[in-house]
Amino acid sequence: MGTKKSGSSRDALRAAENLGYFTCLFTKNPRQVFDRHSFPEVHIIEYCDLDDINAVRGTIRYLLHNSLNIKAIVSFIDPYCALAARLAKEFGVECFTHEAMEIMENKLKTRELLRRSPYNPEFMVVSEESENERAIKSLLPAVIKYIDSNGSRDVYYCERYSDYLRNSRKLFKQYPGGTFVLEEYLEGTQFIVEVLVEDGKTNIVAVVEQEIEYVNEHFIVTGYNLLINYSRSYFERLKRCTEEIVKIYGLKNGPCHLEMRLTRGGWKLIEINPRISGAGMNQIISIGFGINLVGETLKLAVGKKIDLGPKQFKHVFAEYVILEKAGILEKITGRNEVLSSPGVEFVYVKPRKGTYLSPPQSLGGRYAYVIATGATEKEARRNAKNAAEKIVFHLLTE
Repeated sequence: MGTKKSGSSRDALRAAENLGYFTCLFTKNPRQVFDRHSFPEVHIIEYCDLDDINAVRGTIRYLLHNSLNIKAIVSFIDPYCALAARLAKEFGVECFTHEAMEIMENKLKTRELLRRSPYNPEFMVVSEESENERAIKSLLPAVIKYIDSNGSRDVYYCERYSDYLRNSRKLFKQYPGGTFVLEEYLEGTQFIVEVLVEDGKTNIVAVVEQEIEYVNEHFIVTGYNLLINYSRSYFERLKRCTEEIVKIYGLKNGPCHLEMRLTRGGWKLIEINPRISGAGMNQIISIGFGINLVGETLKLAVGKKIDLGPKQFKHVFAEYVILEKAGILEKITGRNEVLSSPGVEFVYVKPRKGTYLSPPQSLGGRYAYVIATGATEKEARRNAKNAAEKIVFHLLTE
């Protein structure tokens, strides 16, 4: 259910075909239907309103009436992961724990579930109707989030009360009557923990350090460093924290990734999502460990034996490209130079000529990325950053 043009969701479609399955993509993006030839690994594309569960049910029944034997219903993008798991149960192909996934997709339910946990930051619920200025000021600096946001969208940093007023008014206007969470801002290094749970066993597949830039009042991840050796004591604690958090959610089967920040007060959960991270995460893990995580997730969904053992250990770094100014894309140069740069394993450039580009307001505002390896962690980082600098977006500006 749903896919991006590249990244983990697209990798999952290719993995499904490689596993020998007939693939059907449900999409609400008409451009993907018209651009059918760009998805050769998809056997059927069905245009469907994914936000209307009855429409999705009807499309599934249409497939069944056409003699297709459904083996799995899955999604690798927000906000359809839990919905896909729920429909899988309805149509008799249940594998993933949809109840846990539904909580993960809602930021308020997550904070309330973990209220008594040491991994929860201080938080409060705010809305246009009820604002407690004293309580809000006591929590600052803080981050305000719309409870159904994803990809750093609708998430704003508020250092002062004036920042809170400006950003909250922006959100209240965008989501009238909506509910928002204000969380204390936590200093510290942030990591992604990629997890696949099988029969209640929490398998930590990868730990990835994030580099984060503060751009236009948004936190944008611009770098991912795959950790090869994380045997240090605080990572042992991270493993225990991850297992405890997953247990609290009650996830028995299925994928998730946790964004954890190492603070002076220990590990804190920034966010959790019921899927592998998007963009190039599956590529990063595949290049570093030889594990196709979306492929193993699909194998779990259809009841096959999974194999999460690393086949290799390579230092991998992914560098993402963001822009400092806006304009219409005239051309892109440097791709060939990137491909011939030391250590480069993969490069992806997103926009087409004529597209309006701007500085990022969410992770979707990252327009290219380079994945590179090196003999050391430092060399992999250097190779990725040096190569990414060669990608130049030529913009027409007013």
